[in-house]
Amino acid sequence: MSSYSKLKAHFQKIYHFKHLSAIAGWDQATMMPSGGNQARSQALAELSVHIHNMTTEPQLEEWFSSAESEPLSSLESASLREMKREWRQASVLPAKLVQAKAIAGSKCEHAWRTQRGENDWVGFEKNWQSVVALSQEEAQIRGQSQGLSAYDAMLDIYEPGINSAQLDTLFGDTKQWLPELINQIIEHQQARPTLRVSDKPFAIEQQKALGVDVMKLLQFDFERGRLDVSMHPFCGGTAEDLRLTTRYDQNDFTQSLMGIVHETGHARYEQSLPRDLLGLPVAEARSMGIHESQSLFFEMQLGRSADFIPHLSTLAKKHFTEHPSNLFDVDNLLNVYTQVEKGYIRVDADEATYPAHVILRYEIEKDLINGDIKHTDVPELWDLKMQQYLGLSTNGNFKNGCMQDIHWTDGAFGYFPSYTLGAMYAAQFMASMKQTVNVDSAVQSGDLSPVFGWLNDNIWSKGSTLTTDELVKQATGSALNAQFFQDHLKSRYL
Repeated sequence: MSSYSKLKAHFQKIYHFKHLSAIAGWDQATMMPSGGNQARSQALAELSVHIHNMTTEPQLEEWFSSAESEPLSSLESASLREMKREWRQASVLPAKLVQAKAIAGSKCEHAWRTQRGENDWVGFEKNWQSVVALSQEEAQIRGQSQGLSAYDAMLDIYEPGINSAQLDTLFGDTKQWLPELINQIIEHQQARPTLRVSDKPFAIEQQKALGVDVMKLLQFDFERGRLDVSMHPFCGGTAEDLRLTTRYDQNDFTQSLMGIVHETGHARYEQSLPRDLLGLPVAEARSMGIHESQSLFFEMQLGRSADFIPHLSTLAKKHFTEHPSNLFDVDNLLNVYTQVEKGYIRVDADEATYPAHVILRYEIEKDLINGDIKHTDVPELWDLKMQQYLGLSTNGNFKNGCMQDIHWTDGAFGYFPSYTLGAMYAAQFMASMKQTVNVDSAVQSGDLSPVFGWLNDNIWSKGSTLTTDELVKQATGSALNAQFFQDHLKSRYL
């Protein structure tokens, strides 16, 4: 048996344990009674250590060394590269640190669910202090191993090939034109009709039924996935068993519906990864930025477009029969879904103001992980940057400020840039797609197969066989170019 074959079998075994971890984590966020959290956290921590130990077993180094001299196909070479990347990412960390961070993260995240609603920064900070300290320790170890800064080493987990110097340039340029563009759009929209709203609640069961219909329109495979509820919407599970969640507001169906569209983009990517390679790192999503490009392609490029809104209008009228039908007219829904306003909450932000929320988080987490600021400095810095970028103050408003996101509760530092990278990739993918696909006609018809065919051929089926840069260049003819995103915003809103 070749060394490559041994590695392949070993990593497929690791994948099976990751499957169990993903489903247990989904259950913890959706179904598990709160009294089970401590036991579940310990069980998941134990499982994470087991996966870590499997990924760092001593014989792997010998197998990698031997496999590199074996005659491999280009696909096998890419597979070996991705297995080795995963091995290197894991092997630099001691098991005790992996376990400690998993326990601290679970404790912090579970308590955050209550603390955020109570605006309890003092209680949150006590738990978060440990998460930050362990994340800084992890970042230092990773950075020393790879010859990177602490933050760049964390960024590399989510965005291989991207560093903070590139992001500083990319986001620095965006900050030059974005604030003025936001103001122009808001002024431009002042003449629009007042949005019509309903004084009747939107029943959750009706909202869910509407969401399921939209997921069917987007060709989600319900034989390999389901929709549930959680405090923070996410897409989890595995390619064979996708778990989507949203959160419902009985006073406003529009947010949960578009959240479902967003998460369905993640899910379609996962469900369309190369089936013959599943279980291997090379069959996983290329990066979080590419993953976000798919959810934002679905939500922003498709979901909020003038060609897609009529489908939402028809389905909303079908499900919300007790409400005035003109509430769901195309013009009104289009206004709702393209309304630009400065707000506190990232997940509720429109696509024009969204990058400001991400850049704020990126700048804070970079300084935090590099040790340039303390975790207790975050609320004040958050307020300062919110005033600078969006003209809003979060002084004393922790639940709508630095406590609003789940990502930092378990130490997912380096993740936030993926959101705006994803929006930029999505705009570039759409511009390229339109050169060969009649996107407008496909969306209007309700048969989005041509759109999904392009995404499958150029993004989904590639998995991680290519580097991020190679994937983007092959799909669009050039590396990431933020001009496509700027042009998209101007075209849609001005």
